[in-house]
Amino acid sequence: MAISVDSVYSHKVWNDIEMSNMVAGGVPFPMLTDANGSIGTMYDVYDSQNGKNLRSTFIIDPTGFIHGMELLTPPIGRSSDEILRQLQAFQNNVQTSQLAPCDWHPGEKTLTESIEKPGQIWKEWKPKNYN
Repeated sequence: MAISVDSVYSHKVWNDIEMSNMVAGGVPFPMLTDANGSIGTMYDVYDSQNGKNLRSTFIIDPTGFIHGMELLTPPIGRSSDEILRQLQAFQNNVQTSQLAPCDWHPGEKTLTESIEKPGQIWKEWKPKNYN
């Protein structure tokens, strides 16, 4: 879901005019209004001086545990591909208990967590684009 201090009406205009011209059918998830910044305050991303939530992404499991968080300054756009990759890595871990190394994508090699792993990972895995 998306949460911002913008009104429901602002979300509707953004979805109907902006997003629907970029994504067929518009935003495929709920957009919620945090008019007074109370949700942003709970996650420590509300900028009370400017009345805005900072650009941030949280990956939260059904129990409320935060598995991932990203905070960006306003000029930097988020990467939906990276958010999806991280979400898939967390889902894979829940299903398999395997660890996703950096730059991991579904179908690629994962790692088994073990007390013996530190200092030994290089034997199993090499980062992409590195020699």
